[in-house]
Parts: sequence; structure tokens; C-alpha cells
Amino acid sequence: MDQENANVQIQGMADADVKVLFGRRVRQLRKAKGVSQEAFAHSVKIDRSYFGSIERGERNVSLDNICLIAEGLGVAPAQLLTFDSLPDPESSTGTTGA
Repeated sequence: MDQENANVQIQGMADADVKVLFGRRVRQLRKAKGVSQEAFAHSVKIDRSYFGSIERGERNVSLDNICLIAEGLGVAPAQLLTFDSLPDPESSTGTTGA
């Protein structure tokens, strides 16, 4: 997705949608590293319950915390804002249908 299309897509989203997508992206990358929520939060010096609320899309995350999370995940901050083809959390439980 080019930058112009990404901007249009994000501008059309409600604030809650962006927070939920951001949280899903953080959770996706953290799980890909095989790190628990508690261990990751501790490693980046963010309270575990606050970090959990970020992953649930309940927080409007500051730029400082976005950078801390990105550093902990070993990615550029911009990668946390890439929302293309994120799985629905209900379908990422490890179970298969039918």
C-alpha cells in the first residue's frame, strides 16, 4: 500500500478502530517473538496491565511508548502502524475450524 492510500485509509477510521488495529499489530508481533505479555511489558518498562490495555485497543498510546514497544520488538515504529491483513483475534487462537 502506498503512503497516499495508507493516509486515506487511516483518516477514514474511527479513533477506536485505529487503537484496536494498533493493539492487534503489537500482539501479533509480540506473539511472533514468542514472548509473554508480562515478560515483554517488563522488558520495555511498561506496566503489564497498561500494556495489556494497549493490546486490547483501549489506550491512545504516546509516541514515546510506541518507540519503546517498537524497540522491544526489534522493528521500526512505522511497522507498528502497518495494518494490512491483520488476523481477527478470534481466529488466531490456534484452533482450526471444521
